[in-house]
Amino acid sequence: MIEAVVFDLDGVLVDSEHVWDEVRETLARERGGRWHERAQADMMGMSSTEWSRYMHDVVELPESPEEIDAEVVRRMEARYSEHLPLIEGAVESVERLAGSFRLGLASSSNRPLIDAVLAHAGIADRFEVTVSSEEVKRGKPAPDVFLEAARQLRTAPAQCVAIEDSGNGIRAAHAAGMRVIAIPNRRYPPPLDTLAFADVILESLAELTPATVSPGPTSPGTTSPGTTSPGTTSPGTTSPGTT
Repeated sequence: MIEAVVFDLDGVLVDSEHVWDEVRETLARERGGRWHERAQADMMGMSSTEWSRYMHDVVELPESPEEIDAEVVRRMEARYSEHLPLIEGAVESVERLAGSFRLGLASSSNRPLIDAVLAHAGIADRFEVTVSSEEVKRGKPAPDVFLEAARQLRTAPAQCVAIEDSGNGIRAAHAAGMRVIAIPNRRYPPPLDTLAFADVILESLAELTPATVSPGPTSPGTTSPGTTSPGTTSPGTTSPGTT
């Protein structure tokens, strides 16, 4: 029985992956770093400790990882204060599920950014638990942030559903033992082989309903809404390997 839903933040509730990309690339070019086309994909899901180290070691920024982290977060907060790029249906999906499940959030964003987004969106009080990857040992695709969210919710991972958009996030939630609903990021789509780890694939948050999160029992040979079975696609879902 599903008791809790654990949302990702970036790419699920807020369309921010390109903002992270722009901020980090701009900083790298300003400071004489060696930005490359794989940098954003490499850093998706990393904790702040991990991506700031990547910016120092791989992109070759001269500042310390701590200084890089602080400057990127400062610039992200400034961008959010100007415009919060909420994904269409983000607030409504949270409100819709809050009536049926306990809610948590497991994000690679820094703690100040998590708090700022949820406060500006007016949904902070809907989440019992929010966890940043900077508060656990390893970032995504390691399962640490999802396991910590489940621990704080005092719920077994198998009784949680994770909502994810990225390849690293999908792998992390799957490794944690959670049911995974993927809403693939349109700007940075996850690899098709990674989508195979998702239990359900949706086109948008509009399709995220209590029935999709926790489908009811079905008769043999049938598939309830919001689930997938080999070789079939139920309404509102996409089988792995299709777009």
